[in-house]
Amino acid sequence: MNERNRTSVTEFILLGLTEDPKLHLPIFVFFLLVYIITVTGNISIMALIRISAHLHTPMYFLLSHMSFVDFCYSTSITPNMLANVLSTKKTISFAGCMTQLFTFAAMGSVEVFILTGMSFDRYVAICNPLHYNAIMTKKTCAYLLCGAYVVGFAHALTLTLCMLRLSFCDSNEIAHFFCDVPPLLKLSCSDISLNVALLIFVTGGFILGPLALVFVSYTYILNTIMKICSESRWTAFSTCCSHFICVTLCFGPLIFMYLRPKSKYSMHHDRVASVFYSVIIPMLNPLIYSLRNKDVKKAFRKIMPKKSW
Repeated sequence: MNERNRTSVTEFILLGLTEDPKLHLPIFVFFLLVYIITVTGNISIMALIRISAHLHTPMYFLLSHMSFVDFCYSTSITPNMLANVLSTKKTISFAGCMTQLFTFAAMGSVEVFILTGMSFDRYVAICNPLHYNAIMTKKTCAYLLCGAYVVGFAHALTLTLCMLRLSFCDSNEIAHFFCDVPPLLKLSCSDISLNVALLIFVTGGFILGPLALVFVSYTYILNTIMKICSESRWTAFSTCCSHFICVTLCFGPLIFMYLRPKSKYSMHHDRVASVFYSVIIPMLNPLIYSLRNKDVKKAFRKIMPKKSW
């Protein structure tokens, strides 16, 4: 019976952000612009770091991978959402849904750990500047990135495999614009207790664990900054400012999405938060590092063609 039910749903219907036809075109135009900026910004950051010799440092090496992750993260969701906005048939196959779930979960998890690695980089740069080159070697960066990808993909694979064990035998309408875990669990007619426990404990650990490490790093960073002279204090803090903003934008929506009490769950609020962390944040990250980082702006100015008079 369970096997029959599991195969009874071969595709899902993504209801999207709204069912009001008048809003479909404005939503399409807005998110198309957001996606174009996201792709352009993240590819530009990756290319800039690759061709600019003075950006070949551990911090920017990690940043280039974060831009790659943001690009993949946004691409796994936004193009499908744009296609569905103006389509009358807003369907996604079961295999496509699981692939999307795995991809965005993997990229989201990897980004969390890359941000954690970047906080360690800032800790070493501020608190142990004389030993920075000895600690943040190429091997250290490779270990940090390898750990981020391995753990992130393992987390996504666990979530996806636990979703594949469920049966979907009633409605196939997902009240969302992509295949996320909570709306899929609401459609299942199987026992979802294992999935809920996994979502709370494992995903919670993947959010709170790295967040705790970031918090410890910034505690030491702020303590060190407060001990130095006031003239150098802002210079030291500005080196962490872009990263701290990205950490806040990343962890805030994730905590709201996956760690809030079940009694506070709202599909409307869920979709709004999902738009922010899955579509808007991948666009904001390269902008934050471009606008607030002197090294990045300097590199941009060097490669821009000079105006001829």
